Amino acid sequence: MKTTFIFCQKGTKAQMMPLLFSIFFSLFSIVSFSQVKDTTNLNKLDEVLISAIRVDQKTPVSFSNLDKKEIAPRNLGQDIPILMNFMPSVVTTTDAGNGVGYTGIRVRGSDATRVNVTINGIPYNDSESHGTYWVNMPDFASSLQSLQLQRGVGTSTNGAGAFGASLNMLTDNYAKASNGEVSNSIGSFNTHKHTVKFSSGLLNDHFELAGRMSVLKSDGYVDRASSDLKSYFLQGTYVGKTTLIKALVFGGKEKTYQSWNGLEDLDVLRDNRTFNTAGMYVDQNGVTRFYDNETDNYQQDHSQLHWNEKVSDHWNTNLAVFYTKGKGYYENYKQDAKFSSYNLTPIVIGGTTINRTDLVRQKWLDNDFYGTTFSANYKNEGLDLILGGGYNKYEGTHFGKVIWARYASSSELGDRYYQDDAVKTDANFFAKANYQVAEKLSLYGDLQIRNVHYKANGDETGIVNDNFNFFNPKAGLNYEVDKKNVLYFSYARANREPNRTDYENGSPRPEKLNDFELGLRHNDANFKLNANMYYMAYKDQLILTGELDDVGAPIRKNSGDSYRLGLELDMTITILDNLFIKPNVTLSANKNKDFYFTRDGVLTSLGNTNIAYSPDLIAGNIITFLPVKNLQVSVLSKYVGKQYMGNIDSEASKLKSYFINDLNVSYEVKPNSVFKSIVFSALVNNFMNRKYISNGYFYTYDDDYSNPPAIKTIEGTGYYPQARRNFLVGMTLKF
Repeated sequence: MKTTFIFCQKGTKAQMMPLLFSIFFSLFSIVSFSQVKDTTNLNKLDEVLISAIRVDQKTPVSFSNLDKKEIAPRNLGQDIPILMNFMPSVVTTTDAGNGVGYTGIRVRGSDATRVNVTINGIPYNDSESHGTYWVNMPDFASSLQSLQLQRGVGTSTNGAGAFGASLNMLTDNYAKASNGEVSNSIGSFNTHKHTVKFSSGLLNDHFELAGRMSVLKSDGYVDRASSDLKSYFLQGTYVGKTTLIKALVFGGKEKTYQSWNGLEDLDVLRDNRTFNTAGMYVDQNGVTRFYDNETDNYQQDHSQLHWNEKVSDHWNTNLAVFYTKGKGYYENYKQDAKFSSYNLTPIVIGGTTINRTDLVRQKWLDNDFYGTTFSANYKNEGLDLILGGGYNKYEGTHFGKVIWARYASSSELGDRYYQDDAVKTDANFFAKANYQVAEKLSLYGDLQIRNVHYKANGDETGIVNDNFNFFNPKAGLNYEVDKKNVLYFSYARANREPNRTDYENGSPRPEKLNDFELGLRHNDANFKLNANMYYMAYKDQLILTGELDDVGAPIRKNSGDSYRLGLELDMTITILDNLFIKPNVTLSANKNKDFYFTRDGVLTSLGNTNIAYSPDLIAGNIITFLPVKNLQVSVLSKYVGKQYMGNIDSEASKLKSYFINDLNVSYEVKPNSVFKSIVFSALVNNFMNRKYISNGYFYTYDDDYSNPPAIKTIEGTGYYPQARRNFLVGMTLKF
């Protein structure tokens, strides 16, 4: 499935990368001569850099963490959403069927456009579409220190407001000692990944240079759903007694054969579930062929500069500037296209006017995204206060051109047949605090104001010039029942602006959410439990309709009043010293209130209906066994209940439940020389060889019958089959 990207643009802003490094060295010069002679140890990067948006056990928010150690055994080429698949309330999918290429994530039934993603506190969601495109950062998991998934509204963060969850990712911390790493993996569907990492360690106790390069290729489970991915990560770190400065550049380049069409023909789905309709056309001899360059091509580059300062025993500050640059297009073969749709002039051949032609088009995006984030953290025995905010600006150009046509004037080829320009600014300020009012009781407060201005002028969106001012308050309390049990309650208000696709499909309204969370945390040596109840009441929620637009982007519509009510449970149970289980389950009801639908030409009240893509039951489990030293064996299970792909409770739109199991084995050898460690890993996905479908689409249209005169509503569906049993094996050399 395809939606809009973040890209970056030409002009003077292309000079921001060297500017970042200029700032970095300027800051280094300043701090080198102005170091406070303080013996206090520098806080860890994850405590300073993203303390403004991460939470801990004292915050009344439902969350889960995933660190480098947990990611490593399964980090064999699959993307970040797939690595998160076994977290509570999470459902993942992949277009190519095997977790490489385009992947997606939903949390509590909310799709990726409603999951706020930050990298080191810097917004990652595309400003216009709100989407996240992990294919643009292949193998990024190899550069992650940890990630935190906050479910619900969570705490105030930078970027678009969270309407289902927020995902905060922290890249690798600096290393004190020099090290290197070479990882290689291979597997089913001709999948292979090659990664090289290094760190200089702290030179002269102050400087570190570290980096990574990765190449990842796969043919995909679905026919021709190939991926050719490359990425890099480079960081320079300066460590002082009270100062940490970090400059990062990272990015990726991807070429994927399109596989976002899915399968609509149920007979084909049954007999040939890997069939891919992308690029299919009929040549002049009536032979069915596939265009060999029906591909998505994109490069994205990120620059970040972070300055963390320990001002005193109580104050820490963080200042960051960032710039994201990219450019790309996807290419399609269009059969029997109208000349008028592409600003082409009809031609006359042998006295016959030709108004249609086969052609190849490219749809481009060329965008800039840049800005700053900042925060100050004050801590004493009873108060943890954070003041912060951010400002960013997005400037984007969308355009299309025809690069080949069977019938057309050669002078017209390459001309832009449409161009849309957009500018979006986003500014937010917040103050949040945890205050210990009594020995066992702490209060949490969080106030955010956010201003968004979106301006667009194009054929697709029409003329847009909207300004939004949002006030997002949050409050809660934490009560320590005893040393093992904590109760919490929180309320959060969130507001969110429509995205580009919403404007293309109508006149959308901003959506509003009141989120209530009540939870219990139990923690002892052998049993840990997080239990959380939530009630999310929406006004004008922009729900997925199940339909896709002409470029594969999911269509959303305001639904009036709706809600999500659920219970989340996740546990860690120590059975034996070498045997652990980590089950989780989410039970929920997700409803549109008093939903109306026009069927057979008649507007009909359907009452309360199920919200699309929101299963009532999601469950996961990880069983980990350590039979001998350095050997780890895990069985990972996932159950996703039935769900509707539309909002009218049509049986045709129902996606069946599925239950899959993966097997993961990791064994580490520690030689006496040359290598510090050799790690062998193996992953068998879906080892029970189940046929399952994790995603699809649903649409309706009116078919007019002239005899007798009538309107009949027709329903249609499409599906994205996932791979049956498949494997990945890898070896990592550490030195």
